[in-house]
Amino acid sequence: MKNSEITVFVVEDDPSIRFGLEEILKAEGYAVVSCDDGGAALQGIGEALPDLVLLDIMLPGMSGYEIAKELRKSGCRIPILMLTAKGLEMDKVAGLNCGADDYVTKPFGISELVARVRALLRRSCDWDESSPPVEEKSLRLGKAEIDLENYTVTLEGTVQPLTPRERELVVFLLKHREQVLSRDRILEAVWGVKYFGTTRTLDQCVAQVRKKIGDQGRTPEYLTTVHGVGYKLV
Repeated sequence: MKNSEITVFVVEDDPSIRFGLEEILKAEGYAVVSCDDGGAALQGIGEALPDLVLLDIMLPGMSGYEIAKELRKSGCRIPILMLTAKGLEMDKVAGLNCGADDYVTKPFGISELVARVRALLRRSCDWDESSPPVEEKSLRLGKAEIDLENYTVTLEGTVQPLTPRERELVVFLLKHREQVLSRDRILEAVWGVKYFGTTRTLDQCVAQVRKKIGDQGRTPEYLTTVHGVGYKLV
């Protein structure tokens, strides 16, 4: 897919930052739609049907956290890159828990922002073009049923959405089931070779998947930790 065929929806209330983001993305060849109000963002995203949402956290009307939650609750699988001026780990975790796929902390460098946008779009396009990348369209782990086609997890009658990143993680582990995979190998495969973050992001994603499949005991039964190395899907 050419960049000119890709639409990025920017939700940012600071006019100077919003204008800068628009210029950066347009310079990369993307089509850009923007919004400065959280309350109007959901409708705007529904109308534009973008390929990626660039979402600020502190917004009038509705926060970025709330917008991400509503998008995922509705079954929307559009990649979300969250923008935050907050540097605390708990704020980053909150964004990922709400359904964001990645985050950039302000102030950010143009090269990092563009790299993260490209990585999310590349992975999204790869999965769309080759879905499902493994033979299984669904996976049962204990009492949990993971629907890889519809990005959901059903546990004891409760259905929860899987973020695109969580799905990619499950699919990669499924392709290499019973194999011990290092954190670096998983990060490279799921987050991309240009990933700038730390392995902590992977650990947080694993924790969310475990929570959704009910594998949260002191010794997880299915998505196991191999201490000092990485993870294994049993």
